[in-house]
Amino acid sequence: MAQKLLLIDTDCGIDDAQAIMMALAAPGVMVLGITCCFGNASVEDVCQNVLRVLSVCDRSQIPVFRGAAAPLVGTPDIPISHFGTDGLGDVLEDRDSERWKTPIQTEHAVNAMIRLVSDNIGQVSLVALGPLTNLALAVKLDPSFPQKLKKLFIMGGNMEGKGNRTVCGEFNFVMDPESAYIVLEEFLCPTYIASWEFTCRNKLSWDFFDEWINQDTAAARFMKEITSKCWAYSRDTLTSKDVVFGPGFVSYDSYAVAAAIDSSVVTESVECAVRVELQGALCRGMMGLDLCDKLKKRHRVFVMKECDLGKFGQLLMAALRQPCKT
Repeated sequence: MAQKLLLIDTDCGIDDAQAIMMALAAPGVMVLGITCCFGNASVEDVCQNVLRVLSVCDRSQIPVFRGAAAPLVGTPDIPISHFGTDGLGDVLEDRDSERWKTPIQTEHAVNAMIRLVSDNIGQVSLVALGPLTNLALAVKLDPSFPQKLKKLFIMGGNMEGKGNRTVCGEFNFVMDPESAYIVLEEFLCPTYIASWEFTCRNKLSWDFFDEWINQDTAAARFMKEITSKCWAYSRDTLTSKDVVFGPGFVSYDSYAVAAAIDSSVVTESVECAVRVELQGALCRGMMGLDLCDKLKKRHRVFVMKECDLGKFGQLLMAALRQPCKT
């Protein structure tokens, strides 16, 4: 069986780390590179976070590229407290060590993205786990870029107007609404979206989380450390997710990676046109689903709706069981 080629674009926070580990552990999957964008932390911290994850998983040969440090319009709204100011829970002591700076590639992430896909036309699935700035820049530099992709998987947006960053907006899209708009208008390749509501509705139990991080591997110990002081992983903290969907463990970005690895993980989707709203105090960055074809758009995307939690849980478990450094 031919290997699945993945290119991961990330704003590496804790859930991104979980998703990246899932991709690294999956049999038959090759991660060509990881491109970095601002979001959960500054792009500099994001690059260092990715390098940490690769080091823990003994996969440091995978190239890491620095990308957009700010949205297309305005200034970045960081640091974000959700996963700590550094994106990985503020527990790692050597945050600014040269060890995590020197291995970053000199080629810009957007140029690397275009090159890696152009070298493997029709074979690469791009998985976007953060704000979509790098993707928007890529299509502006190379308008043919989307048609060279095999598939595009996005964790971001929302399907019911329920927000986590704003009243009606999901974090990744709200951080750069213009880029989200461009990507969903100009990327005409097969596109699959794991919205915020989808991930929250397909949550796992906290008992699963406890079993997951208490495995006897370096990856599990690393995950236990970076989640140890993070309020997002505290049962005692009431989050917007808990208020709207009830308590449980949600590895947000991992759903997009799981779908890219094994399409059978997603058991139901809605196929429709979508558009990102750019106006309004409450709705800027919100993704609207055109279920009645009012926009008359030819391009349709697949918005994930239901998930096989058994298969998803197995992929997550494997993410922390992979051969790692001790």
